[in-house]
Amino acid sequence: MATFNFKKREIECKIVYYGPGRCGKTTNLEYIFKTYKKQIAGEMVSIDTEGDRTLFFDFLPMGLGKIKGCDVKVQLYTVPGQVQYSSTRKLVLKEVDGLVFVADSLEVRREKNMLSLKDLHENLKSYGASIFKVPLVMQYNKRDLEEEGIPLMPIERMDQDLNRQLKAPCFSASAIKGQGVPQTITECLKLTLLNLQRQLKWAK
Repeated sequence: MATFNFKKREIECKIVYYGPGRCGKTTNLEYIFKTYKKQIAGEMVSIDTEGDRTLFFDFLPMGLGKIKGCDVKVQLYTVPGQVQYSSTRKLVLKEVDGLVFVADSLEVRREKNMLSLKDLHENLKSYGASIFKVPLVMQYNKRDLEEEGIPLMPIERMDQDLNRQLKAPCFSASAIKGQGVPQTITECLKLTLLNLQRQLKWAK
């Protein structure tokens, strides 16, 4: 849940990148951190776990305007995707305002994508939140590997597996090349800020 500080004229919200281990969540955040230097407040903090990482930093979404005259500050987080870090994932998800689900396009990762999405659904439910109500964007990552002859799932099949009921906006991406990364974060920010505006109207 976003923090509204009307004294400072500031709204702070949280967007989390979720998905299976090694799907490209960290690569997304590293690309954003490197590309949007002027919009970053402070440093990127990395909490390393064996084979996976949790990252976070503050991001200032310039050009998306203010809400009720308040500046918006966004905290971008990733979660460690590997199974053994379920408690960390749940903790990072607390009071989330927007989500990016990064799915791995590799054929062999199909089941891991679906298990991770189920994990997200259950973790949100434990906080009394719904995957259908939190602003969500799907990203189908590693599409560049097709050029190397590596078997990838067709976008249509991934959409059928992961997004048939959710009907969330989705983007093809290659996080390592930065393709689809700006579009994904921009869409998630727009949906999140629209949702915050609605919350403010209800709070009156």
